[in-house]
Amino acid sequence: MDKEERRTINQGHEDEMEIHGYNLCRWKLAVVSVGVVCTGGFLLLLLYWMPEWRVKATCVRAAVKDCEVVLLRTTDEFRTWFCAKIRFLSVETHPFSSPQSVANKISSGHVVHLPENLAEENKVEMSKYSQTQSQQIRYFTHHSVKYFWNDTLHNFDFLRGLDGGVSCTSIYEKHSAGLTKGMHAYRKLLYGVNEIAVKVPSAFKLLIKEVLNPFYIFQLFSVILWCTDEYYYYAVAIVIMSLVSIISSLYTIRKQYIMLHDMVAAHSTVRVSVCRSEEIEEIFSTDLVPGDVMVIPLNGTVMPCDAVLINGTCIVNESMLTGESVPVTKTNLPNPSVDIKGMGDELYNPETHKRHTLFCGTTVIQTRFYTGELVKAIVVRTGFSTSKGQLVRSILYPKPTDFKLYRDAYLFLLCLVAVAGIGFIYTIINSILNEVEVGVIIVESLDIITITVPPALPAAMTAGIVYAQRRLKKVGIFCISPQRINICGQLNLVCFDKTGTLTEDGLDLWGIQRVENARFLLPEEKVCSEMLVKSQFVACMATCHSLTKIEGVLSGDPLDLKMFEAIGWILEEATEEETALHNRIMPTVVRPPKQLLPESTPAGNQEMELFELPAVYEIGIVRQFPFSSALQRMSVVARVLGDRKMDAYMKGAPEAIAGLCKPETIPVDFENVLEDYTKQGFRVIALAHRKLESKLTWHKVQNINRDTIENNMDFMGLIIMQNKLKRETPAVLEDLHKANIRTVMVTGDNMLTAVSVARDCGMILPQDKVIIAEALPPKDGKVAKINWHYADTRTQCSDSSAIDSEAIPIKLVHDNLEDLQVTRYHFAMNGKSFSVILEHFQDLVPKLMLHGTVFARMAPDQKTQLVEALQNVDYFVGMCGDGANDCGALKRAHGGISLSELEASVASPFTSKAPSISCVPNLIREGRAALMTSFCVFKFMALYSIIQYFSVTLLYSILSNLGDFQFLFIDLAIILVVVFTMSLNPAWKELVAQRPPSGLISGALLFSVLSQIIISIGFQSLGFFWVKQQDWYDKWHPYSDACNTTGSQYRNSSDLNNETDSDSHNIQNYENTTVFFISSFQYLIVAVAFSKGKPFRQPSYKNYFFVVSVIVLYVFILFIMLHPVDSVDQVLQIVCVPYPWRVTMLIIVLVNAFVAIVVEESVDWWGRCCVSWALNCRKKMPKAKYMYLAQELLVDPEWPPKPQTTTEAKALVKENGSCQIITIT
Repeated sequence: MDKEERRTINQGHEDEMEIHGYNLCRWKLAVVSVGVVCTGGFLLLLLYWMPEWRVKATCVRAAVKDCEVVLLRTTDEFRTWFCAKIRFLSVETHPFSSPQSVANKISSGHVVHLPENLAEENKVEMSKYSQTQSQQIRYFTHHSVKYFWNDTLHNFDFLRGLDGGVSCTSIYEKHSAGLTKGMHAYRKLLYGVNEIAVKVPSAFKLLIKEVLNPFYIFQLFSVILWCTDEYYYYAVAIVIMSLVSIISSLYTIRKQYIMLHDMVAAHSTVRVSVCRSEEIEEIFSTDLVPGDVMVIPLNGTVMPCDAVLINGTCIVNESMLTGESVPVTKTNLPNPSVDIKGMGDELYNPETHKRHTLFCGTTVIQTRFYTGELVKAIVVRTGFSTSKGQLVRSILYPKPTDFKLYRDAYLFLLCLVAVAGIGFIYTIINSILNEVEVGVIIVESLDIITITVPPALPAAMTAGIVYAQRRLKKVGIFCISPQRINICGQLNLVCFDKTGTLTEDGLDLWGIQRVENARFLLPEEKVCSEMLVKSQFVACMATCHSLTKIEGVLSGDPLDLKMFEAIGWILEEATEEETALHNRIMPTVVRPPKQLLPESTPAGNQEMELFELPAVYEIGIVRQFPFSSALQRMSVVARVLGDRKMDAYMKGAPEAIAGLCKPETIPVDFENVLEDYTKQGFRVIALAHRKLESKLTWHKVQNINRDTIENNMDFMGLIIMQNKLKRETPAVLEDLHKANIRTVMVTGDNMLTAVSVARDCGMILPQDKVIIAEALPPKDGKVAKINWHYADTRTQCSDSSAIDSEAIPIKLVHDNLEDLQVTRYHFAMNGKSFSVILEHFQDLVPKLMLHGTVFARMAPDQKTQLVEALQNVDYFVGMCGDGANDCGALKRAHGGISLSELEASVASPFTSKAPSISCVPNLIREGRAALMTSFCVFKFMALYSIIQYFSVTLLYSILSNLGDFQFLFIDLAIILVVVFTMSLNPAWKELVAQRPPSGLISGALLFSVLSQIIISIGFQSLGFFWVKQQDWYDKWHPYSDACNTTGSQYRNSSDLNNETDSDSHNIQNYENTTVFFISSFQYLIVAVAFSKGKPFRQPSYKNYFFVVSVIVLYVFILFIMLHPVDSVDQVLQIVCVPYPWRVTMLIIVLVNAFVAIVVEESVDWWGRCCVSWALNCRKKMPKAKYMYLAQELLVDPEWPPKPQTTTEAKALVKENGSCQIITIT
């Protein structure tokens, strides 16, 4: 039964959830209704806060197939509950499909394949289900995604577009004609409106949602209670505080909603042209559905959906998604049916085919088309299914932030509630014994709860974060997720992108090294010369790029731009006449400047002699195969004006290009030359060329597969680009290393280049060894394996089987566990190896994470996987990237910092205005300061609650209490002022190796709080009981004259009636006055004791607001204690006590202050001693997995792997992922 009732949806995805079915139960509903009435609505609030309880209290379990309500629970570590109501979609029978077939097609996730051959399918299905007139399709909506019931899977599944299980062939054959009106109407019924609906909630809705927060409900309860007890002033003060808090919170939330709404509004409703039954029709973008064929206008548009290009070329600004402001050229999806090789079984995937996909929210700047043909794209995803929709969903429904501080905060509140419970019981028993009225007992016992759980706690906790956010803004770091600032204080590992982050954004051309007769020529610096102008090498540099002119300015990939500028050629978008001259090729022409061309050289080429030499030397680009990070290359088909045959040019990663060239054209020393350059940190690009057959016409080239072109090439040589380190990079990395913060490089660049840059910037020290892990997937029945090479000895692997003992890294043993990971070896691997290791060597992943420093050729999703793998061994991971391809990793990391100011930064919690990694130490420093401020505030609020709780408990024992204005003075004048000023300490000016504790439940912190509680309770009790021992002490009444003040009898008799009326609570007495003065000083004493500076914050004496506030409060309380002022005494309901007792109170306070500060100062030292003693006694293992692992590896003789060894996965990889080491000799 359980299996029937509980299933999993989105299996294997980030948002995987368990699903349980329930049906509404009338008798349970009736019982709950009675409960709601009996509890005055509190039960309703409880069920509102707890979806799981709400469903279980009002429903009974049912099969998921037939349920009315679904209960969802995430399968991640948070185990969050959600509930959703099942709805029904009524699908009428249509002339092209029967309802039954529709239900099956939806359920199998193939709704996108809605009958393509409509007539035939309809006949068959209608004959089978002729009785059926309509079909009820069950679905529910969760986080803006619809989940439909799937009869085939016996589960709910979300509706996919053309991005799931559709082949490239069928995109052309079955979808390129567009939809009929009937089919469009039907799909719209299923997919709904194409919009990313970010509704800005009304202020009233937000207000209700905010007010129903458990804490505000508690405050409301407190205010009602205080009003019944006539504590009007304090109640009003709390109401005002709460209103300010609610209004500021509403303003912030609404502002974020408006920003998000504006972000998607640009493309929410635009007019678009679509193909309908071979006619062009104009509709609103909200009516688009998957399968629609959209016509991209000539002057561009903002894409309202994700669509795949099937005709023409577009130049697109994708900065919203990738963070790169460089326009990208998108070409039409290759049509496998007309390719020579034909890849009909290849499935279309927006990520794999992103160079052919126009993504929602990106801007099409301009289109290029062939004469008489429109630029067309097929809609593949709409609404929240689009790439931008998914980004917006991740912002609208973020994952909860898991941080020990917040978990401990709830535990702390529970402890306070437990303390309040003790006080509650004590008050009831004490009041009954003293025969107090029932009404008073109820009010006073409930009042003790409101005293113990401080109403100002949320405001106090938020203050430090708000100040940190403001300080970050001053140094150019903007934050959209303030809660993450605290988490940044715990970062102990930072991943850096390389290009544009550690190194300069642009690359400078260092030189070229051409190849002639399979031999490298000497490197040449100057490319722009008459001698080379008509060479194939320069022709390749001139044509093999994705540059375009936008409003007369050349723009495109910075690397392409540098190469093109180096040769000094001119790029022109061709006119109509030139297009005709080039036989209707893509209208881009390149030509050298006239001064570079020789005067009039007779044609040396025999082929050219057949034709008249054109007056102008220019090359037209016929077809472009854009750069693919998976293939690591790009190519073009071009033709010299007047030449019969076309040329194919290719450029890309040297390893990839060499593999596609004729072996006889590649120099024998190719690998050595390449390694020399990469070791020096140069970025190397290889070029290749071949003449194409004359039978290839323009039309054939437009539909040819790139694999047909990209083979059998002639290797032409290398272009060497220099990527300089940013000036501040080495210094920042050194600061991080000094602070025991690990640094890791994650780049899309070549492995050896990345290792070289890592050495240059100090990420890998000169004496450190680098072990390259080269993992190979299972092939031809052989298991997956990892070859271990040592970077400096990689080429000499076959020279000797003997292993040099000096080459094996030394393991360093450190006293401090934190230093365990700082050893003298580093692992480096590329993206392919990383994927193989993740899949086949799961047990090696944690070991590699411990020492992995360079990850090269990493795809965007691999960067995210790396961050997750590091988090799995308990690192607090920061990620710093320029926004390009780093969005996923920036979101996943504990602290993601984007160096791009573009819209992509909306995915990153932090954005730096300056494109420099110096923002990383700044953020960590501010994070540490904010974290320490949170601890200080928490400790202070804990002491404030306990001190006030104990004051009230002592006074309750004599049936007294603190007065209304006494509460007001303590809570507003002392507590709020102190809390908001003690949070102002700026961050310490440099990073230190010591890290702040991650949670409140730590030895030193608990010892600190408990010791201060004992001290405060001790001195307060001393004052309370000592005052009763004084000779002058008597039970206070309006005629008491302990001070022997002249004329006091007159004053007392005149005010007798008023004081008797106002003091029905027995506020005025000697105990009250004593406890009030001592406790008032105690709040200030613990504030000073807890407000620590170094090593994470600036010293408190530099926090001028705090110093001034504390001094003013000290002086004021001291003044009214030693020199009573009648008006103040009257308001605060203080009674007159003899001067010697005032001096005694001052001595008690001074001794209290001395003891408290001495104990607090010694806590750190004692705390460390106790912790280390406890660890030594119990031999306790470190909590963090990476530290535990580091200890294990110190005694592992097989680790690190020795040079030239191989690790093989065992056959049963999926079961255990274990491996064995085989040494290859």
